[in-house]
Formats: sequence, C-alpha cells, structure tokens
Amino acid sequence: MIVTVTPNPSLDRTYEVPALDRGEVVRATGERVDPGGKGVNVSRAVAAAGQRTVAVLPLGGAPGALVAELLDAQGIEVAPVPVAGATRSNIALAESDGVLTKINAPGPRLSAEEQELLLETVRRQSRGADWIACCGSLPRGLAPSWYADLVARAHAAGVRIALDTSGPALLQALREGPDVVKPNAEELAEAVGRPLATVGDALKAAEELRGLGARAVLASLGADGQLLVDGSGAWYGSAHVDAVRSNVGAGDSSLAGFLIAGGTGPEALASAVAHGAAAVRLPGSVMPTPDDLDPAAVTVTAQVPVDRALTEPVS
Repeated sequence: MIVTVTPNPSLDRTYEVPALDRGEVVRATGERVDPGGKGVNVSRAVAAAGQRTVAVLPLGGAPGALVAELLDAQGIEVAPVPVAGATRSNIALAESDGVLTKINAPGPRLSAEEQELLLETVRRQSRGADWIACCGSLPRGLAPSWYADLVARAHAAGVRIALDTSGPALLQALREGPDVVKPNAEELAEAVGRPLATVGDALKAAEELRGLGARAVLASLGADGQLLVDGSGAWYGSAHVDAVRSNVGAGDSSLAGFLIAGGTGPEALASAVAHGAAAVRLPGSVMPTPDDLDPAAVTVTAQVPVDRALTEPVS
C-alpha cells in the first residue's frame, strides 16, 4: 500500500488546443477536469495499476470537495485534512505539437494547526504502508523544512519515503536521508547549482544528491530517459515514444511505476520508464493502466551513455 502526501493539491483543467496565439480567441478541441497535484497523480497511477493507495491532502472550499469526489470516483481512498482556504484551481493548455503551458495558482495558506493536523494524518495513515510518497510544492505557511520533518517522522515509524520536490525544500530534506528522491533535469540542475548538458552531467548531479543524503536518486530526463543512482551503482533506462500527446503527470506516473515495482534496482527503473512512456501518449493527466504499458519497448542498462547530449539542456 502506498500513501501519498500532497501538501498543495489542485483542481486541474486541461484544454487541448491546435496552437496558442496570445491575444486571440483560442477554441479548445478537448477538455478534461482532474484532481491535481503531484502526490495525487501518483495515487491515481497506483490505483490505475490496481494497487491500493491512500491520498492525504488538505482540502478546502468547493474545489476541494470536487477533488475528493473525483478521487473517490477513481477508487482512491482519501484522507482529507480540512483547511479554511479554498483548494487552488490550475489550468493547462496542451498544444497539438506537444507543447504544454501551465498556469498554477498559489493555493491557500495553512495555519500552524492545519500543518500539524496534516502531519498527524500522515502518521495515522502510514501504519502498514510500504511507501510514503511526498510530492509537489509546499503551500503558503509551510517552511522549507516541513518535508525534512516529515521524512524524519516517517523513518522513526519505520516507513520508507519517496520525495518529489525541488528548491530549498528538497535540499533541506536531504539531510534526513529520504529513501528516494525524484528530480527532473531542471530540478537536478537547480539542486547542484550548475547547468546540465549531457546525461553524464545529470549522472554527476545525481551522485552529488546521494552525497548530500539521498539514498537513491531517480532522475527524469524527459525524452532522454531516466537515471537511477543508488548505493549499488547507476542504471539508465529509455523507451521510444512515437508521439507525445501530453506530458502532464508523466513524472508522477514514473514514480508510481517505480514504487509499484518495489522502489529499488533496475527492475523498478524499467517499470518507471514504462509508466512514464505510457503517460505521455495519453491526453491531459490521464494515468496509464497495465494495458497501456509496453515493457518490451523499455531498455535498461548499467552502461550509462554519459556523452549523450540532452535534447533539452538545462542552463
């Protein structure tokens, strides 16, 4: 069973548009409304795979009630933390050529009492969990050290924890030794303070995060595949994708695939790559089911292509 924690969830509206022209009327060709937030997406992907998951998240106002309703309809157990502010609403514009424009609202400010209730709810729900996945940005009111506190509490309870966040919240949490962190290329570059131009640059950056405390690093490199670096070595995984429909939630689907497969070693990396590749072929933030996966298209190797230039280098 996988518990997810989403401190700043959202109600996500995704519009598919032919092209985005500033200042013009743009007519959508498709529309979706989904419960959003990185941890929420992980829960949705876990549930789509037929596994049990509990989503812990602060919810408030009409958008929060709709998020809970949508999650329940997808068979996801919800452990809501009532908050005074309304859950944020986000908008994503997906163009036909795969370009995605996202408009993310800031979300409510959590009081000290709401913050502590969130931690206590995680503690209660994590009994018997295989993993806790803590994902996304922190809402207003939570200090950057909040994730570090949560990692420490999870380890004290004997539960493994996966962390997908960035910036100061990631750096402060590293000192508590999260079992796996899952940065993308941009977040990886930000964490080490330098640009990444090759897969080898990403590998060195992942090794630095290990040196700062992460027990394993699962790095998403977009079209250039994924890296897994842990105490036993490094692996590189990739899968060919003919056409990208939407990359919303693809990294979250990858993390779900990794945890579903045990959360360690090249087999888990292969599952992560298969889930991520399947997610980008689906509209909006639809999470893949087992029927959407193509494990035969996935390649995992210990021979990391260090000289391979990143398709989208991070400056």
